[in-house]
Amino acid sequence: MKSALITGINGQDGSYLAEHLLEQGYKVFGLVRRTSIRNLERVAHLLERLELLNGDLLDQNSLINAVAEAQPDEIYNLAAQSFVPASFSQPVLTGEFTALGVTRMLEAVRIVNQKIRFYQASSSEMFGKVQSVPQDEETKFHPRSPYGVAKLYGHWITVNFRESYGMYAASGILFNHESPRRGTEFVTRKITLAAARIAAGKQKELKLGNLDAQRDWGFTGDYVEAMRLMLQQEQPKDYVIGTGETHTVQEFVQAAFAHVGLDWRRHVVIDPKLVRPAEVDLLISNPHRAREDLGWTPKVSFAELVKMMVDADVALTQRGLDSSQ
Repeated sequence: MKSALITGINGQDGSYLAEHLLEQGYKVFGLVRRTSIRNLERVAHLLERLELLNGDLLDQNSLINAVAEAQPDEIYNLAAQSFVPASFSQPVLTGEFTALGVTRMLEAVRIVNQKIRFYQASSSEMFGKVQSVPQDEETKFHPRSPYGVAKLYGHWITVNFRESYGMYAASGILFNHESPRRGTEFVTRKITLAAARIAAGKQKELKLGNLDAQRDWGFTGDYVEAMRLMLQQEQPKDYVIGTGETHTVQEFVQAAFAHVGLDWRRHVVIDPKLVRPAEVDLLISNPHRAREDLGWTPKVSFAELVKMMVDADVALTQRGLDSSQ
């Protein structure tokens, strides 16, 4: 039986990855911060099958102890401060978690057991002001947010440990991936929850920033499969993971509102305060390497993803479990 340690197991990606690895027969450990109330709702249905360990990306010793206790075959480093707008107001904290946190995890692996295979969650936000379209593993990076800059540090330090110590360390450069478990502060979930609430008469309008931003959106459940496949290859490589399609925020809004029979133009208000200081205008992947090496292709389409998320939020709203915007 293989074993894996997932940092950020209580996040969107961590919960889907935990499900996937359990289905594959893994023993799964999850790293969680020691807080008075743990936010474990995304993995509540899995808790009897997981082993949770305490650790904090800001504390080197806690990471060394967690890796030594779990002795995993694979580590998936998904924990980060991952909300891009928050990175502008908290750039130093974002750097501590999202950049230096990767170094601390890699150091823990180097110290405890260099044979552990390591996955780093890199991000399409590293491309930022894109230098070419579409973006693949050879595209130059130009991040446009403290989050993107921090992710780029995490990406390169992973490459550095691979080349310096011969460690099996690979990064997945994942484009935007969404699900019903996405946090409500993210634009996709903000849209689908608003559509459900407006249709139910619980909300009147939705405030958004730049409707013209274009993103390559896929389903998280598909993308975690690519993470596992990356660590099963003979040699570690970095992979771009995406759908190869791009859609505007406006297209996402239109599809979500249409699914509940609403005309989005009657409810959406543009709020200049929600526009980023430096915008990323266009992200679209070229996942050719993942197709060829991993045999990976996304299964859920853009339209299916939007419907899945709206349906989940309609169900939440009907049960009174929606949160007010």
